Amino acid sequence: MGPAGYAREETVGTIYVARSKGLQTWGADVGLGKNLYAIGYVEDGAPEDLLAAGLAGEKDWVLVKTHQAADGTDEAALLERLGRKEKLVDPTYYPRIRGARGLVKVDPVKVENSMRIRKALETGQEPKDIKVKPADIAQYLINNALG
Repeated sequence: MGPAGYAREETVGTIYVARSKGLQTWGADVGLGKNLYAIGYVEDGAPEDLLAAGLAGEKDWVLVKTHQAADGTDEAALLERLGRKEKLVDPTYYPRIRGARGLVKVDPVKVENSMRIRKALETGQEPKDIKVKPADIAQYLINNALG
């Protein structure tokens, strides 16, 4: 119970995955590849507001997927867990994105393999053709960030 007998309200944050066409083009030009995504966590407010303010020198961010996270989650822990599976871009190496956290270089083959295994376990058969879409990449990143 909180002050004056009121129940303490739990805060529910939002994990988001977004992509920027400008950042993806830049990534391809500097050798990072075009599969760059941003993952982050906001406790209050909407991810759209944060992305509209700009991230990594770009303002053309498009929200790909969001996920409600339980109380006690923080961005540092999410990025640490995700860093075990995927390559987080170190913003100190690239002056253009200096200070931008949560940028991930995604390997679509890993995402495809993850989808292939999941579908095989669900159906008991190996799936025929899998085409990885941005929403699939976003779900993969969220799943790995949550552990």
